[in-house]
Amino acid sequence: MISYEPFWNTLETKGVTTYALINKKGINSNIINRIKKSASLTTYTLNNLCKALDCSIPDIVEYIKDDDE
Repeated sequence: MISYEPFWNTLETKGVTTYALINKKGINSNIINRIKKSASLTTYTLNNLCKALDCSIPDIVEYIKDDDE
């Protein structure tokens, strides 16, 4: 399972709001909604989020192994 918990932690650590991402960094509000719903993101979107937050992929997503695996 992919978790976006690191994304929320990164926002908090960097003092960035979703409002700032949308209005100052040009991230589409649909992307924030997708993250809230734990929907999939493209590598293009992950790249844009990393640019906007000056971070790396593990600061946005993490893989959590299911107990069934």
